[in-house]
Amino acid sequence: MDARHFFTDSEKALILNAICEAENETSGEIRVHVSEHCPSGELDAAAYWFDKLLMHKTKERNGVLFYLAIKDRRFAIIGDAGINSRVPTDFWDSISALIQSRFVEGRFADGLAEGIRMAGSQLKEHFPRQADDVNELPDEISFS
Repeated sequence: MDARHFFTDSEKALILNAICEAENETSGEIRVHVSEHCPSGELDAAAYWFDKLLMHKTKERNGVLFYLAIKDRRFAIIGDAGINSRVPTDFWDSISALIQSRFVEGRFADGLAEGIRMAGSQLKEHFPRQADDVNELPDEISFS
């Protein structure tokens, strides 16, 4: 199975809905990238896609990327400098643990959606949506 077909249409909709819900409350930006393989460590691969998807170009440096390599069974979450400076040091680990527990159950889309909502909650707390907020990055899931 290739990355584009890993999720069903309804699972893609669930993930996109979680992104839209979260971003409706914050100026933060959340993306999901799905690869077939992770050519290096998952954090290195996530950092590569973070850069390639221009996640570091947000005004408040508050982008969050959820990276998933389906065939290698690896994932990572990367937050930009703005959000990383405001969340507790174990914040991404707590989201990762929740996601991992859903992945073990085979509930990949549910795990991502829950993790996205958790990230959105922190983004809302530290970067609440402003009246002039614009969506700086696309919301769709990207694939490679």
